[in-house]
Amino acid sequence: MTFNYKHIRFLFLALTVLLLSSCYTQKDKRLLQEAKSLPQYSNELFKDYLLQINDELYFRLLTSDEDFLKLIETGNVSTQQRLSYRIFTDGTVDMPFASSIKVEGLTIEQATEEVRKHYAQLVSDAEVKLALANKTFTIIGEAGSGVFPIYKDKMTIYQALAQSGAIALSADRKHVKIVRETNGVPQILEFDIRPKSVIDSKYYYIYPNDIIYVQKDAASFYKTNSYSGLMALITSSLSLLTTVFYYTKFVNK
Repeated sequence: MTFNYKHIRFLFLALTVLLLSSCYTQKDKRLLQEAKSLPQYSNELFKDYLLQINDELYFRLLTSDEDFLKLIETGNVSTQQRLSYRIFTDGTVDMPFASSIKVEGLTIEQATEEVRKHYAQLVSDAEVKLALANKTFTIIGEAGSGVFPIYKDKMTIYQALAQSGAIALSADRKHVKIVRETNGVPQILEFDIRPKSVIDSKYYYIYPNDIIYVQKDAASFYKTNSYSGLMALITSSLSLLTTVFYYTKFVNK
């Protein structure tokens, strides 16, 4: 087969169409969009985190009974570390001088009150402070990787992703996944992070132990990061076509 100008023109047009479709666009990647073509998520009220098996709790007792308080704090002072207490498989937790306290399925506030009731039987003015020790989430994929702290109440998906760094251009924003365990059963929440309606939806807030997975966009292999990169690719492709054309012309003489 011999190449002529008609072939070159056709290849040029085909290459141009292909390359122009291979550049990332704002619609593909921009967050907080209000486009009607994107999914629209309904609002859902924030729900307090419920304690689960294997969660760990920080514990502090406040009382005017200094002798009893010294007994409680002896372990912490000797190790100079903040001790945490694991929730067992039966949903209970053991505290100093108070064992088998049922806390699974309770909020931190509810668990605090349950623990306080047990200590009120030992010291009348007992006040208890509980905090979740494993207050972290995990990110893997095209938005960085690592385990990060939940540094505030009602932490959002945007704040979580910001901790791990920018979402890569190669990331699939249409199918972000959150793996969340509820009542001992892992659930996968999949959503498009681009629409503004993500705000106040069930995908908006991050909970302890969440795993956020941002997968690679399958089409990213064919994409370029910028128009300058696109033009460089077009130029090099045209140069190759021109070389092929003149080589073929020379050979067929």
